[in-house]
Amino acid sequence: MPDVSHILHVDMDAFYASVEIREQPGLSGRPVIVGGAPERRGVVSAASYEARRFGVHSAMPMVHALRLCPEAVQLPVRMDLYAAVSRQIRDIFARYTPLIEPLSLDEAFLDVTRSIALFGSAGDIARSIQQAIADELQLVASVGVAPNKFLAKIASDLDKPGGYVEVSPEAVQAFLDPLPASRVWGVGKVTNAELERFGIHTIAQLRQKSRDWLEQRFGKFGGRLWELARGIDLRPVVSDSEARSISHETTFAVDIRDRVILRARLLDLTEQVGRRLRRHARQGRTVQLKLRFADFRSITRSRTLAEPSDVTAEMWHTMDGLLAQALQKEPRAVRLIGMGISDFVDPASQRTIQPDLFGNPDSANDQQRKIDTLADQIQSRFGSAGLKRGTGIRH
Repeated sequence: MPDVSHILHVDMDAFYASVEIREQPGLSGRPVIVGGAPERRGVVSAASYEARRFGVHSAMPMVHALRLCPEAVQLPVRMDLYAAVSRQIRDIFARYTPLIEPLSLDEAFLDVTRSIALFGSAGDIARSIQQAIADELQLVASVGVAPNKFLAKIASDLDKPGGYVEVSPEAVQAFLDPLPASRVWGVGKVTNAELERFGIHTIAQLRQKSRDWLEQRFGKFGGRLWELARGIDLRPVVSDSEARSISHETTFAVDIRDRVILRARLLDLTEQVGRRLRRHARQGRTVQLKLRFADFRSITRSRTLAEPSDVTAEMWHTMDGLLAQALQKEPRAVRLIGMGISDFVDPASQRTIQPDLFGNPDSANDQQRKIDTLADQIQSRFGSAGLKRGTGIRH
């Protein structure tokens, strides 16, 4: 087993907006905002860098975004198109390694440790991936190269757009120490304010605190802070085929109270998980909702389905109910929302599922499965086909 891992974090720059600009080259250089219509309480899903200069960011109400940047071009979300492009990006990754851990449609971790003998250094592989994405898809990616996932993710974010930052094992502390403590995973506004209250502004200052001191003030998370300040992250890259669960989550740029926004984002996450399930011919029994609040406290809520499923509509119905119950008990601002499914079974082994009570071959679930299958086929062949799920909450 190699002593040092070589991990890439590939992050597409302003992904949804960049795809739209690629499709409509006349938008190049103009502020572009992708999201729901302002008259329908739509929210920003993505903004080009030209729009970001006006203060526009994801999860912002579209009405507010257009006030900040009235000359922006506002476009609807075309999730099918973005998912199709995401699969093309994934195909490029797979040329170099099977160890791909998607985080969302526009970012993933890659473990290229065992690929170096074939393709050159981790840096060579990262540059090749960036170039392939640019040449074949006319899109821009930022890449971080490092000994672990935490460092690679920070590195990919430091020089956007089109950034490339490599962190060698010998330079980990020199890389981390000057950075603000807010760069550490999990340090949001509340935690950062608490750290600043103790005079901790940089990772170097955070590293000077003992583990006991941090755990006394931040509980179990304090131990994680101690490790990350030293660049310690032992989590492996786990591919879909090896994963014991499949999940997606989103951290908002600002804390969100609006339930319409939360439901819209949760639907997107559920659709992404559904596509990944079907792509790998898996069905799961247990769905789980994850919420992290403004004070950094996290909760999870789960429910076991009546039968293993890969049907988006079935997962969404359950997730929507879990979200409503959670927000009723915890009516507070949310900084992160996520959903996942676990307890996998092989669909081919499901021989004894109870049929529809009246023997109707077109039961509601069968119809939804046909819709999912058709949508997946259309996305695979054509990208965006204007096929939208009729939930009434598309943003």
